[in-house]
Amino acid sequence: MAIMITDECINCGACEPECPNTAIYEGGEEWKWSDGTDLTEVEMEDGSVVSGDESQEPVSDEFYYIVAGKCTECTGFHEEPQCAAVCPVDCCVPDPDYEETEEELTAKKDWLHV
Repeated sequence: MAIMITDECINCGACEPECPNTAIYEGGEEWKWSDGTDLTEVEMEDGSVVSGDESQEPVSDEFYYIVAGKCTECTGFHEEPQCAAVCPVDCCVPDPDYEETEEELTAKKDWLHV
């Protein structure tokens, strides 16, 4: 499953540089699929296609956030999610809305980094 950042976040920013997929952003910051990945186009769930360089709305305006579609729990890079390992207040936790198997996380990693 993807990792999420809870509202206990103190906005220290320790997690952001640790993410190998560039899936973590500061609150209020727009994000792009292409940030830190090889994605040039992304097919959305509704079948539409967006440019990897198209800015997306922030997931949170107040706290650092993780884009679930880019989070692989560091699969293929590290033994454990690095955001959770460095978080001083333990607010990087599994996101129950995005449960994925090890195989799915590996496939997502391969998709992000062609």
